Amino acid sequence: MKKQILFITCMLMLITTYSQEIKNVYARLKDQSVIITYDLIYSDNNKDFYIELYITTDNGNNFTKINENIEGEAGKNIKQGTGKKIIWYPFKNNSNYNVKNAQFKVKIPQFIAEMIFVKGGTYQMGSNKNNDEKPVHTVTVSDFYIGKYEVTQKQWKEIMGASTSLSNSSRFKGVHLPVEKVSWNDIQLFLQKLNTKIGENYRLPTEAEWEYAAKGGIETPGYASYKYSGSNNPDDVAWYSKNSSSKTHKIGTKQANELGIYDMSGNVWEWCSDWYDNDYYSSSPENNPQGASSGSFRVRRGGSWVGDSDGVRCASRGGGHTRQLKA
Repeated sequence: MKKQILFITCMLMLITTYSQEIKNVYARLKDQSVIITYDLIYSDNNKDFYIELYITTDNGNNFTKINENIEGEAGKNIKQGTGKKIIWYPFKNNSNYNVKNAQFKVKIPQFIAEMIFVKGGTYQMGSNKNNDEKPVHTVTVSDFYIGKYEVTQKQWKEIMGASTSLSNSSRFKGVHLPVEKVSWNDIQLFLQKLNTKIGENYRLPTEAEWEYAAKGGIETPGYASYKYSGSNNPDDVAWYSKNSSSKTHKIGTKQANELGIYDMSGNVWEWCSDWYDNDYYSSSPENNPQGASSGSFRVRRGGSWVGDSDGVRCASRGGGHTRQLKA
């Protein structure tokens, strides 16, 4: 099973909704079960979706998610198509359950990030520009998935809850703006809650995976990547100090890189899983390096809206405290 990586930041982030449709939802009672059918319309036959089933008995005023006694095409790894079927057994634990006035809704939760498959390969990691980017060295990474976009404030709030101190600490508010001012530790809690809710195994990318994806993976001819993620001109792909007007921007409004990933250069810093070590490249293993075994800082990559063009290069490195950062 390929690894799932959630693409997230330490300052500011975003996600988009799926360009899919769920249509023709019908339900009928048959013996001791309710059969719900629906159509899931999407252009990519290879794309998987996470499907949730909801019920209302008050004419749509309140919907409750159905978590138990269901089978069929609900949950994870659901492909597009017509005539999809979910079977629910409402009387299994409650023989008096009233389904006479029930209505059903099938949906894809908006907190799930759209993922890009990255074929593993070998590339040259680092650069000769700054000391912590040296030496340039050969690294091989395995296949993985990474977020096409950064995580929005809407997504963050949905997972973390609306009433907690971590619901949205962002300086620049907006449902389609990236969540910002989240620490590495905050993100571990976010990931724990997310994985518990949907039964997946999202995590932060390693630094080696992050740079490989930023450089376009094997989609970059000869692994001779652009200086920035998708271009040699930072204005094409990055929001940074020269063009950001001192604020964050909606994700996906700049040009994507070769893999179709947005904002890996600029807009917001992005956390990686590794401990930061200024000299790690001198001793880094070739295959799937995981970073230093310990340290005082975690790796952050990509630069941000407030930084210069040097900081939004694919090879640029940085470290940050695991606790809450200040803007």
